[in-house]
Amino acid sequence: MDQKQGILYGVGVGPGDPELLTVKAVRVIREADVVAAPNTGTSRAALDIVQDYIAGKPILDCPSPMHRDRAAAKAAYARTAEDICALLERGKTVAMLTLGDPTVYSTYMYVHRLVEEKGYEARVIPGVPSFCAAAAALGTPLCEGKERLLIIPAGYEGLEESLDVEANKVLMKAGRSITELQDLLRRRGELDRASLAANCGMEGETLYPHFADMDDPTGYFSIVIVRDKD
Repeated sequence: MDQKQGILYGVGVGPGDPELLTVKAVRVIREADVVAAPNTGTSRAALDIVQDYIAGKPILDCPSPMHRDRAAAKAAYARTAEDICALLERGKTVAMLTLGDPTVYSTYMYVHRLVEEKGYEARVIPGVPSFCAAAAALGTPLCEGKERLLIIPAGYEGLEESLDVEANKVLMKAGRSITELQDLLRRRGELDRASLAANCGMEGETLYPHFADMDDPTGYFSIVIVRDKD
């Protein structure tokens, strides 16, 4: 009898606080044969969050380059997909970790599609999005009543055009250009309506209810929330 193929689970582990893991995420991680962990070369943050639940399981290291060379990034995703498919072919269940939620600016979904294209089963386990945790930490609503919410990568080429949209905005991964973003919002007269959360739920968490008060650049995991003028 042919061996039954394994299943890939893309598991959202939340923004950083281990207590924000869902019950389902914990169960899937505990039941998995192998845990696949993204590695940027300097950090395995997602793996750090789940340390209490992996109990000595084999760890598949998944290189996740943070630079903007798309060809290099795609090559890394393809290698990860190949490694995962080899495990699935042997009947292993794989839990691939991802910060926040797998469907929000996550590299996991690239791997998910590659694995499905090769004929294997892949499922998504949602996690607490980083911007929801940031809003909670700052004590500010993301949207109320009929307000709209627009989620934007801060390094997006059309950023200023997006800021013209009448909606509350979430600017994700703002750390690389945080000073420029602060200057941009100041020029637009929107800085007083902006707040910042850096490393939310992680070591070194820093909160600025008033983004204007930030005087030292923050790291990669920075989220800026801008309330609409209305």
